[in-house]
Amino acid sequence: MQYEVIHHASIKFTGNNIIYFDPYKIEEELHDADYIFITHDHYDHYDLDSINNIRKDTTKIILPKCLESEGHYLVVEPNKEYEVDGIKFNTISSYNTNKSFHPKEKAYVGYNILLEDKYYYIMGDTDRTPEAENVKADVCFIPIGGVYTMTVDEAVNYINDIKPSKAIPIHYGLIVGDKSLGNTFKENVKDVIVEIFI
Repeated sequence: MQYEVIHHASIKFTGNNIIYFDPYKIEEELHDADYIFITHDHYDHYDLDSINNIRKDTTKIILPKCLESEGHYLVVEPNKEYEVDGIKFNTISSYNTNKSFHPKEKAYVGYNILLEDKYYYIMGDTDRTPEAENVKADVCFIPIGGVYTMTVDEAVNYINDIKPSKAIPIHYGLIVGDKSLGNTFKENVKDVIVEIFI
């Protein structure tokens, strides 16, 4: 399974299927997405121009209840198990605990998805929450930019506690958070491989 952070919090997986999470600022007309997962309705996570540039006739879009009026294949709720075409994933509630940008009642989600025998946790825009404490993942895509999500220090502490095999920082370097935060994160995470894409 290959993966990349295109920029910000936009992630692409390439394997048996091509799967995008929160496609954003994708200007090339690729039309290659088998599945598109959306964490919430903010413009940097639900970008219709990018979706239209990657979707094809058979693309299946998975999104939270706040977007259920939009074109979709499956509407999901937090803290539930789902399966689409044999792809298993859990949703985890994604919200702020000490600020108001992502209220819990909005029912935003992160995804812990099983691909080729590994769990990949795409956290979405969130702080460290009780729900996130219980997630078991091999690879964690974690927001570190602060302001709207965890700060880099909070993200470091979370990863050092849950200890996935790999951690990949996202949600910095474009809208909020200097690009240097990636290296700060990597330098302070212990006993976990950190991959920097931004």
